[in-house]
Parts: sequence; C-alpha cells; structure tokens
Amino acid sequence: MAETKSPADHDEAPPSEDGAKPGADISFPYDRMTVEQFRRRFPRARWSDVRKAWFVPGRTASRRIGRWLAEMEAETDAHADAKGRDAFVFDPIDSPYLELGKAGFRIRTPYSKTVVDELREVPFSRWDGDLRIWHVPFRSYEELRRRWPDIEAAARRNEPEERRRRAEERKGSEQDRRSKLRSAERKRHRYPLQGDDLPPIGRPVVIAYGIVVFTDITGELVDPNIVTDFYPGVTEDHVWGFWRVPTLEELVRTWPAKMPSVQDAEWWLPTIEELRPARRTARSREARKRATAP
Repeated sequence: MAETKSPADHDEAPPSEDGAKPGADISFPYDRMTVEQFRRRFPRARWSDVRKAWFVPGRTASRRIGRWLAEMEAETDAHADAKGRDAFVFDPIDSPYLELGKAGFRIRTPYSKTVVDELREVPFSRWDGDLRIWHVPFRSYEELRRRWPDIEAAARRNEPEERRRRAEERKGSEQDRRSKLRSAERKRHRYPLQGDDLPPIGRPVVIAYGIVVFTDITGELVDPNIVTDFYPGVTEDHVWGFWRVPTLEELVRTWPAKMPSVQDAEWWLPTIEELRPARRTARSREARKRATAP
C-alpha cells in the first residue's frame, strides 16, 4: 500500500478531481475485503481515475490513513502468527533446543556458526543477549521448519560431550597435529603478502582469516618450505605482514567496496556483506568486555 499527500503532489489536477482540496491519496492492490474495510473507515473517500488512487479529504487524512495502515499490518501479522501456530500444532518440531513461548518460539543451542547463520535467515528472528536465546515469531514457522534439520544437526555436533568425544578421537592423530600447528601459526598474527601488492596499513581489509587491520609490513621474506602447508601458493617473493583484529569503530567507519574481490586475490577491501557480520561480532565482543570490566 502507498500513501501520498494532496494537493502538493498534484500541481495541475483537473477541475473534476480533488487537487484543490486538503487530503491524502492512498493506493493498494484490489481486494474486495480490503476495499470494504477501507470504505467503512473512510466513507467520504473517492476513487480518482486520473491518479489511480483513493482520495481521502481532510487536513488530518494523512494521519488517519497512517493509523489505518498500521492496524491493517497488525491484523496481517496476527493472521500470519495464527497460521504459523496452527502449522506447528499440525506438524510440530520435537526438539530439546526449541520451546514454545507466548509470541513464538524460543531457541537455545550450544554456540555454532551454522546455527547462527541459519537463524539469521529466518524472517523476524532476533537474538536476546540477556537470556542467550533466539526468538522466532509464529509467522516464521515454515522457514524455521525448513531450516531446522541443519540447525539441530549443528547444535548436536557442538554439544560439549560430542566435542570432547571428537577431540579424544583426534588426539595424537595427524589431523590433530596439523590442527595445532595451524592454530599456533594463526596466533602469530602474521600473513604472507606479495611484495608488489601490499595492503594499506591501519585500514580494515579481508584475508583468508577474515577482516583484519595490518599494523606492520617488515619486509622479512617468507620461507615457502616452512609455511607452504598453511599458505598454499606462497613463494619467495612474499613478505610477512602483521595484523590485528579491527575495532568496532574502525569497522563502522569503513566505507564498503562496491565490487567483490577478484578471483585468487590475497587481500581485498571488504564489501557490505562482509562488513555486516564483522560489525555484529565486534559489537558483541566489545559488549562482553564492558560486562566483565571491573
């Protein structure tokens, strides 16, 4: 539905139209029940063939139309919520990670990036940082139902007992050894860069680890024989750059790149799709620091 004011938006309305009268226009797709509700609410409204819209006279028409639109939207949401709740009753999700609330579903799982990514795609979902749960309204049940197998599987994989079991199985294996080496390498906060294609210092850029800020490029040459397992494709022409995690302020101030990175680039400027999750993560990280500060 769309609403426009009159007569300011119509400089040359025909004499037979309402261009000279105070009021507002509203247009919406034809639906018999909606039209009947509209006519009951605005009995003085008239249809304009020229503007292809309903004209509601009166100096307060715009405010009255706004209230009616808000009520219609609330009715639509209530209908969608009732429909979603009925769908849940007919085909429920039986899971220890999901509880039924008054206004929708409450979801509590072990932390998993997969769970977070899936729930962010569910319309109208929101995270409650105080209760550490996700809220999903009834109206979003169909999308939640579609994504639930992946959500539950990821949650079960990240249960503490399951993670400990996998860790015990990996202990002493080649996979465990390589994982520890990769972790130790990342903790050095260094990254190989082509000597003729260096990123800007002090500005958020994207590398394989995510969005970082390079603080120093020493010119020290990389030895491919030592780090080729961690950085495939590294050559003797690469030099070490040292990085840190960007602050929320730096991420907010960063202007997003309009074009995605070129294929096989070692670093690139972040797009808005890359900045948004990084900003959310930084905001949560700084909130945790404030909560634990003395």
